[in-house]
Amino acid sequence: MRCAGVEGISSYGAGLARHLSAKGIEVLEVERPKHQRRSSHRHFEKSDPSDAERAARAVLAGEASGVPKCGDGRVEMIRTLRTARRSATKARTQTANQLHALRVTAPEQLRHRLRGLSTKELVSVAARFRLVDDPRDVPTAIKFALRSVARRYEVLSTEIAELEAHLDGLVAQAAPELLSLPGIGTENAATLVIVAGDNPQRLGSEASFASLCGVSPIEASSGKVVRHRLNRGGHREANRALYMICLSRMRRDLRTQEYVARRTTEGKSKREIIRCLKRYVAREAYRVLIRTISWSNAA
Repeated sequence: MRCAGVEGISSYGAGLARHLSAKGIEVLEVERPKHQRRSSHRHFEKSDPSDAERAARAVLAGEASGVPKCGDGRVEMIRTLRTARRSATKARTQTANQLHALRVTAPEQLRHRLRGLSTKELVSVAARFRLVDDPRDVPTAIKFALRSVARRYEVLSTEIAELEAHLDGLVAQAAPELLSLPGIGTENAATLVIVAGDNPQRLGSEASFASLCGVSPIEASSGKVVRHRLNRGGHREANRALYMICLSRMRRDLRTQEYVARRTTEGKSKREIIRCLKRYVAREAYRVLIRTISWSNAA
């Protein structure tokens, strides 16, 4: 069977990976060479032919064993819509900041009129300013600017609401069992679903998923001293999602509260308890994802 190694499958190599898969060629993800590794080789050549040769050698040597996300199901739809929503949310925040900045520098009479208004109230008032077509003085120009920015804020809010509605539906379809677990809302569920991908079975085990989320302890034992250190690798958004789930459960879930009380009596700190909880939540989430995503895509 033919096999190809592709670098950057989640970005610029996605099209090539899909093309090769459609041709019946197995695709493996090749990691980019580390910067330290490149700098340690004085005659390291960086070119397309050398990159292709390096990818091929990685596949032949068995170093490229990562199966890429297939990116052809609901999870990929969630990822793309979430990217659009994140961009729109960032733009709306910038727009709100611009609106408040314009109010601060407005003439005293206009500033007094708009003083004390919340962002939503300021948008509602400024978006409905009635003005002539041609601004002829500074107050009128500022009103034009305020109205323009306020209407932009409204358009972005409508766009965000539309994207969130689509995301709510897709996440509910892709992983309904995940949303039924305590402490897991649409946002955190979407993060975990995106990390798992449309083919979570590629991960092999829940330990691999925990490692991907950066919640698997790293062996750091020496001699008779057995210890593990904090894993600072993995997908940081997934790590944060697990952290937020743990905080929510510690406030509202009785089973988690009992666990925290028991581990506290054993001398564990709050940080250590949260690390343990994140590992448990990752295990629970993986078992649900491996079952529900595969079934939903098959359906």
